[in-house]
Amino acid sequence: DEPRYRWRGMLLDCSRHFMSKDFVKRYIDLLAFHKMNVLHWHLTDDQGWRIEIKQFPRLTEVGAWRMEGDQRYGGFYTQDDVREIVAYAQSRNITIVPEIEMPGHSMAAVASYPELSCTGDPFEVGARWGVFDDVYCPGNDATFDFLEKVLSEVIDLFPSEFIHIGGDECPKTRWKSCPKCQARIHDEGLADERELQSYFIRRIERFLNSKGRRLIGWDEILEGGLAPNATVQSWRGLEGAIAAARSGHDVISSPTSHCYLDYAQFVAPDEPIRMGHLPLERVYSFEPTPADLTPEQAKHVLGAEGNLWSEHAPEERVDWQVFPRLCALSEVMWSPSRRDWTDFHGRLQTHYRRLDAMGVGYFIPPPGLASPIRVFTDAIDVKLTTSMDNTVVRYTTDGIDPTDESTVYRDPLHFAQTTTVKAKTFTVRGRSSPVAEYIFRRIVPLEPISNVETSAGLKYDYYEGKWEQIPDFDALTPAATGVIPTFDLGVHKLDEYYAVRYRGYFEALTDGVYTFYLMSDDGSRLWIGSDLVVDNDGLHGCSERSGQVILRAGRYPMVVGFFQADGVQSLEVQFEGPGMDKRPISASYLSHASVDR
Repeated sequence: DEPRYRWRGMLLDCSRHFMSKDFVKRYIDLLAFHKMNVLHWHLTDDQGWRIEIKQFPRLTEVGAWRMEGDQRYGGFYTQDDVREIVAYAQSRNITIVPEIEMPGHSMAAVASYPELSCTGDPFEVGARWGVFDDVYCPGNDATFDFLEKVLSEVIDLFPSEFIHIGGDECPKTRWKSCPKCQARIHDEGLADERELQSYFIRRIERFLNSKGRRLIGWDEILEGGLAPNATVQSWRGLEGAIAAARSGHDVISSPTSHCYLDYAQFVAPDEPIRMGHLPLERVYSFEPTPADLTPEQAKHVLGAEGNLWSEHAPEERVDWQVFPRLCALSEVMWSPSRRDWTDFHGRLQTHYRRLDAMGVGYFIPPPGLASPIRVFTDAIDVKLTTSMDNTVVRYTTDGIDPTDESTVYRDPLHFAQTTTVKAKTFTVRGRSSPVAEYIFRRIVPLEPISNVETSAGLKYDYYEGKWEQIPDFDALTPAATGVIPTFDLGVHKLDEYYAVRYRGYFEALTDGVYTFYLMSDDGSRLWIGSDLVVDNDGLHGCSERSGQVILRAGRYPMVVGFFQADGVQSLEVQFEGPGMDKRPISASYLSHASVDR
């Protein structure tokens, strides 16, 4: 029994939400109990600076606090607090790796010392989530003097070989118009702002190396050229890990697909999926070493790390987000690559009792469905499922959330009319799951069309303008039209505000229930014929919604509308049908009328 990886880590973000010293110690105990050996402690970001720096007292006088409504919110760790926590972790064989974010995610710092920004304007500590344009100014030598002094105090507090400097999600907006940054690009012979970020990271790395420490950054540090000795933490998939390992750099695998424990653990079919969906089984399936690496390159994979970003997880929510998924990650990092989900899931039932004994408020999964089908023509039998032993499922059909006095589910439910079921899992130890809401709809099957001459591809209409919901396309004049093979934002991804409508036909190959999915940022809608099947409209971040219809084999009119309102641009259109898993709607399923009807 020995660990597969030397780096078995968890990130705790105490910047977005400050967490008490005692809570951090408890978190360390839980990591040690599960054979983890690294706590990646995220201490600074736009929304708060959490570590005392003697030479720069405004970092905690100003940067540790933000306004939430009319309330001042925040906190910080004194250097004595940090020493106590580091010593506590060492006694449990946990190494704490601090993260001091740069050059982006630095609003708390520039609010404390505005002269470190490109504009020198007064700022406030970030009071919303997201990415801010105002970052450290790499054209200003005072920026590096400040950061070297900060890092010197951090190094004195943390004996870790590694110091994490972030390096992710840094907008170049201010750098492009900053005379100091442009002068730095010219004087250093840099090609652009991407190389300016690389210059920034390389300069910080030289300083850390001079102190006998190693730099870690998120995979954006690959852009513009990687610092000579840097270690890459790959979060946007494993492409960063592959590129870094192939070039001889150490890597830590932390892809959003398997390691972001702030993502939802359960999403009912009719609920939007925001920030991703990461069920326990997918965490357990994680393979930290990419298969594309040679055995020699694979030696650069130090290990893996789970991440708990706390925008939506204050201290009281951490247990609920982390457990039991940390149990799965711990086994991934310790055990050989061959794992058995059924065996793990069975052992977890016993482990829940240990977590109960330690007072861990772990996530309790709501009841699921034995079948994904939620539409019917005459009647439907509904079977609810639970993935935990020693639990009871209770449900209602009157729109009221279940309580511990609601009807106990025992046999499949039979519905002949549209019905909404709400269900919860209750444990014998007095805890319960979130409510799962399922809507079972009685519908009329749609009829395919005939006698339409079609050609390959979809028609699109592109509209210029600013909207907060899908516009009435028929009342607008498109700025451009054309035909494309499938749903693609194409050249319009460069624009900040626009809308696009895709028109054509979807080919159902067999009779049955079809589920359509829209993942978008911002709003989107999907119609089959005149029926609105998926409604993912409105201003929102990347989220997914789905809807079901019953189709007979044949061709159906399909329309997808999308609007973009600044920020991230994303649209994915997928479906699943009889005998077919979820997949993008490829060109082979799509066509358009050769002549407008």
